[in-house]
Amino acid sequence: MTALPLLAERFLEISRAQVDAELAKRLDAGSQAPDKLQQAMRYGVLGGGKRIRPALCLAAARAVGQPADKALVPACTLELIHAYSLIHDDLPAMDDDDLRRGRPTTHIAFNEATAILAGDALQAMAFGWLAEAPGLADSARLALVRELASASGHLGMVGGQAIDLFSVGKALAIDELETMHRQKTGALIEASVRMGAMTADRLTESQLADLSRYARALGLAFQVQDDLLDVEGDTAVIGKPQGSDLARGKPTFPSLLGAAGAREYLAQLTRLAHDSLGNFGDDAQPLRAIADYVVARTH
Repeated sequence: MTALPLLAERFLEISRAQVDAELAKRLDAGSQAPDKLQQAMRYGVLGGGKRIRPALCLAAARAVGQPADKALVPACTLELIHAYSLIHDDLPAMDDDDLRRGRPTTHIAFNEATAILAGDALQAMAFGWLAEAPGLADSARLALVRELASASGHLGMVGGQAIDLFSVGKALAIDELETMHRQKTGALIEASVRMGAMTADRLTESQLADLSRYARALGLAFQVQDDLLDVEGDTAVIGKPQGSDLARGKPTFPSLLGAAGAREYLAQLTRLAHDSLGNFGDDAQPLRAIADYVVARTH
């Protein structure tokens, strides 16, 4: 393993510990939710995961010279949104998955109604936390709320999921597949980077544009690698049934480009992500490292 993926592993480990501690503390603080609902929320949020989106938020803050403390709560809200989306995506009405991160999905561990409510609660909680994020001006909080709402809703993640559901069994062109994944997966990844940068006291338009370009390339690269893992990965390693997308008739990058073509496209996206950080110095090394980690990961 080269130096950058090793750096990514270390950065992800440190940021995951920070985020997990903050998530656990805040989920426990003064909760008045019914016990079963609270258990399902904790199950969906604290059940593992690489915490790549929060790590990107913290890394982007670092890249623009901002200490991580102001970006920690925004980073946690990204994980709440991601967790809610996974809980809902796994439901029988959506992807109908029984396994997530190597253990039963939330609706299997509890029941469908509780899983739906847990996802709903986590989504609302994310915006509540963000509206009161410490160390930020009200104008910054408002901008962050707007950013997360745009990435999460019908123009972002939810819209992409809708396109995904409507595309099962259909032949999509490569540009249509890209549009779907730029919304479904890429929008929240782009928001993760942008939100981290937006916690800075001073941020230039050119810095935000470069970071957005990096994140767009990375978001698509993340999905291409996910599609390759669905074809080539081991169920025990990737934490979900291998070949599940193929079995459902979902369009994927390997199905359109072939495995070799998908790998070449992945390499192009990785180069674009690195090139987008050309105006940043050593403080952006974690972002570079995460880009290489995304394409090298096995789960």
